[in-house]
Amino acid sequence: MAQPSYSPLSWPVSVIDSQFMAPSQLDIIVDTTLRGYIVITDTNHKILLKVKPCDTSFHYQRVLLDADDEPIVMIRKKLLTGHHRWNVFRGDSKSKSDIIFSTKTPNMIQMKTNVHVFLANKTSSKHVCDFKIKGSWYNRNCTIFVGDTSTPIAQMSKIQSSEKAKLVEGKFMVTICASVDYAFVMTLIAIVEAMKMIKSDKRDKTFSLVGTISGGCISGGLLM
Repeated sequence: MAQPSYSPLSWPVSVIDSQFMAPSQLDIIVDTTLRGYIVITDTNHKILLKVKPCDTSFHYQRVLLDADDEPIVMIRKKLLTGHHRWNVFRGDSKSKSDIIFSTKTPNMIQMKTNVHVFLANKTSSKHVCDFKIKGSWYNRNCTIFVGDTSTPIAQMSKIQSSEKAKLVEGKFMVTICASVDYAFVMTLIAIVEAMKMIKSDKRDKTFSLVGTISGGCISGGLLM
């Protein structure tokens, strides 16, 4: 499948580190086959980054690693928030002083993917977002834009195998504009992937609970 071609931005986008900026447009493959784990490679299958789940009893967490398993950022869901807020910290830190950026959904309930990104210097929710992710995650058709504009910095797309053009399960392509921090882009991808996984887990647990209750009886507030 031909990947989109974008005009270079007139300015570089470096949020996590400039070492992750490619001088030309970059196509990467994202493999989400393993539960919660993500492997990011270039089109020659060289590993660029990894995402590893590291949940605790109280927090959903992911850590972005380089090819040598060194932590780049810690991705952590905020507790007790209706807007699915996540904070991203430098390295493996969880200190507020090390926050690089945060994300949230503008609406508590939404049918399609819509995530706003705020850099650490934003102190009020009234600020216009610095980046946003919009599209259909289910269809692997999401775009990351600069602020509240139509200027893209990265675009997701499906991967098709050569065998009768079948879709490759668990994998998709991300095309990233030249001079854009691909570690930043992949952190956003990891956040949305985690959001969808959490939503799916909660739905499965709800169905399981309903099935258990319907198969038994409730007596004195206890399942019997």
